[in-house]
Amino acid sequence: MTPMTHVQRASLGTPDLVPPAAGGADGAGQRMWAVVLAACAGQFLVVLDISVVNTALPSIRADLGLSAAGLQWVVNAYSIVLAGFMLLGGRAGDLYGRKRMFLLGLGVFTVASLAGGLAQEGWQLLTARAGQGLGAAVLAPSTLTLLTSAVPEGPARARAIATWTAVGAGGGAAGGLVGGVLTEALSWRWTLLVNVPIGAAAVVLGAWWLVESRAGERRRLDLPGAVLVTAGLATLAYGIVQTERDGWTAPSALLPLSAGLVLLGAFVVVEARSRTPLMPLKLFRIRSVAAANAAMFTCGAAMFCMWYFMTLYAQNVLHYSPMEAGLALMPSSLAVVLGAKFAPRLMRTLGARHVAVLGVLVSAAGFGWQSTMDAHGPYVTGIMLPGIVMMAGAGLAGTPLAALATSGAAPDDAGVVSGLVNTSRVMGGALGLSVLATVAATRTDGSMSPEALTAGYALAFRTGTATLVGCVLMMLLWLPKDREHRA
Repeated sequence: MTPMTHVQRASLGTPDLVPPAAGGADGAGQRMWAVVLAACAGQFLVVLDISVVNTALPSIRADLGLSAAGLQWVVNAYSIVLAGFMLLGGRAGDLYGRKRMFLLGLGVFTVASLAGGLAQEGWQLLTARAGQGLGAAVLAPSTLTLLTSAVPEGPARARAIATWTAVGAGGGAAGGLVGGVLTEALSWRWTLLVNVPIGAAAVVLGAWWLVESRAGERRRLDLPGAVLVTAGLATLAYGIVQTERDGWTAPSALLPLSAGLVLLGAFVVVEARSRTPLMPLKLFRIRSVAAANAAMFTCGAAMFCMWYFMTLYAQNVLHYSPMEAGLALMPSSLAVVLGAKFAPRLMRTLGARHVAVLGVLVSAAGFGWQSTMDAHGPYVTGIMLPGIVMMAGAGLAGTPLAALATSGAAPDDAGVVSGLVNTSRVMGGALGLSVLATVAATRTDGSMSPEALTAGYALAFRTGTATLVGCVLMMLLWLPKDREHRA
């Protein structure tokens, strides 16, 4: 068979990272894994900035005078915008080119990181974090789309997705440590400024090596859908936070909660009527896509919050320094990487469905263990071991769920399906953080004593345990059996 030319590969939506002259089987393999490397680098930055600010939160609060609710928005301003616009970013990559969107997202992310590092007021920081989320929303879907377009379905793709998942988890691992080191040695500002030279270098190298690809014909983007889903998530999260202070029946909570639900309902209506929907509802007729994304959402609601509460527990209760807190979470961060890398081996013998269920069960056991924490707990049994169990389970579950969630869709929908995977996880995490932070704050009732804070954090972990157990039951009932998935 005559090898495909560069133009033919691009027309099929298959991106390259090297000039087409490097042909042959070896060249094709090198191109494939170069694409995987680029995808993993982008994913690393996106996940890094979810976690890098966690160890800096107490310092940010002291410097900018943010309230406890304001600290949640340092995390959620990024994650909500990321979740809301990620589907738009995935579709934009399909229509206008994966390279173009990869570079555009990376550029916006880098500029917003600079603005956040220079912020002098709380609102400036939150605005910059939202800008980072917008850049990451354009960048993140391209990472998985580059990977799934370059690697054929089967064992090779499972290994590539496992690498992508592990590197993303490594971003979470590096985030805690890098954030702690930079905060203690320099300033919390460098947790954002560190992205600037890395992002600038990646833009230059990406512009040089990446070759453009796209799938499908040019169509209009569903900007109204993106605005509605983002506004709905943000309003709903704000309403959840308001319940901490005023209760669930107060108008200050009921109005934003109702408005958020109305906006999300309007989003569904717009998607159902749009000729070019941001989130084609037909995708949810595919059982593997619908069930895996529902599981991603539910898992994210609990697992995403682990870093937030563990960092606050280490610093506010056990009085660790930012660097010590980052180091304390390193074993659990490495555990999620190992879990993600081990998952493909188990998938070959147990199947994706069983590995996903096993991973969530392991994580739920870790959450239950962590909920027994006390104000004077030793490091090994109070942070390290339960953290390892929680995150090993998270890594074990992530790879099979991502594989299931990206299977069965048409090639032209590759970008939006890839975006949906990340959207489900981050959207669940954003709303989960709002809920669990409110649960914890309600339990502490304004007290800052170590005992009260520990009780609040422990209740959040118990709630997370129940959420994960519910997720297991949902997966057993809904996820397709592996023979159905293979068919």
